[in-house]
Amino acid sequence: MDYYCPNCPKESAPTDTRTFVRFGYYRRSSDRRVIQRFKCQRCLKTFSRGSFDPCFRQLKRQFNQTLFEHFASGVSQRRLAYLLRLNRKTIKRKFRFLGLQANLLLRNFNLRCPKSQIVEFDDLETIEHSKCKPLSITLAVEYKTRRILSFAVSRMPAKGNLAKRSLQKYGPRPDDRAHGRKTLFHDLGDLVQPTAIFKSDQNPHYPIDVKRFFPLAQHWTTKGGRGSSTGQGELKRLQFDPIFSLNHTFAKMRADINRLIRKTWCTTKKAHRLRMHVAIMALYHNQQLFLPKRV
Repeated sequence: MDYYCPNCPKESAPTDTRTFVRFGYYRRSSDRRVIQRFKCQRCLKTFSRGSFDPCFRQLKRQFNQTLFEHFASGVSQRRLAYLLRLNRKTIKRKFRFLGLQANLLLRNFNLRCPKSQIVEFDDLETIEHSKCKPLSITLAVEYKTRRILSFAVSRMPAKGNLAKRSLQKYGPRPDDRAHGRKTLFHDLGDLVQPTAIFKSDQNPHYPIDVKRFFPLAQHWTTKGGRGSSTGQGELKRLQFDPIFSLNHTFAKMRADINRLIRKTWCTTKKAHRLRMHVAIMALYHNQQLFLPKRV
């Protein structure tokens, strides 16, 4: 890594190491690691290797990996605060930090993988605080490997018997699913072959989106089955499921993200927090599939 003085203006701070010299060490209190310190010869201020770490100035960075694994394993924030003897505010701040980092790392992880040739995508419905305020998670996974390529979280109006009650209680609710699919397919541009095969259910909006962003691709549709509210959840009661990789990943998300469990008292209060949680789970899911397992 090329270090530079963070105290000097970035446009005028060269990466030449002769502009700063070693200036001792210090032991970081959070994880007891010895960190090299430098002194800039131009502004005479000091900095260290830790100044360029995303966890810079975090007091409890030793819990980051543990929290990352537990957030993707169905553990709630309150239970984590109890188990790790941490304040709930600390857990909340760590969740925001890990969610933002997971968004970046998931993108970089997928860019290092070969482009997908067969992709399955569909929507998963959940709620935002109440069943009268549903949310949609549009997810795209690679066929067979179940690698999560991209996702989008969108608001949607209530359907069926709850539509009238939702309108009376919360007013008109926008339908952002079209924008969510646009974001999803835009992200897939660098991750999927132009001549790829897309598999989904018979949603009438899907062929338009595929044709718009991947004009050379093929789109295979299949009649969607009804999932169960218990047991296997999103896995369909079919003899053969053409989009099994996607439905299996949806079922795993229901189990690994506490707020997505159908019968639970942990619910999403803000849509962008759900987006962070899905990013954490997706990154952990991909790492477990492709990175070497720890002994």
